[in-house]
Amino acid sequence: RTLEITSGEGVHVVFDSVGKATFPGGLEVLRRRGMMVGFGNASGRPDAVAPLALAKSGSLFMTRPTLFDYTATRPELLASAATFFDTVAAGDVTVDIVQRWPLRDAAKAHRALESRATTGSSILIP
Repeated sequence: RTLEITSGEGVHVVFDSVGKATFPGGLEVLRRRGMMVGFGNASGRPDAVAPLALAKSGSLFMTRPTLFDYTATRPELLASAATFFDTVAAGDVTVDIVQRWPLRDAAKAHRALESRATTGSSILIP
């Protein structure tokens, strides 16, 4: 379906937070010189990808970023936070707070998160 929508060109970037179940399909819908960004393993760790397979599929790029590498210094952290809050304030991104717990129920909140019983954002209220 993705290739139909893009007239067979594929997409520039795939952001994959699921892992094993979706990673191969994400690679298949990338356009030439597309970028695969894997950042989660909800369904398990994806299988290894041979560098030659990336070349044969259109000179694809692949990365596995972590937040800590982008916020390693205080200036990087402050710049990242400022960009995020500016984006939210401009209305370009909305934050959907679905669950709210009083701080005294932090253990209950953690159990809900760990059991995948939550959606959207969750907050603890002091």
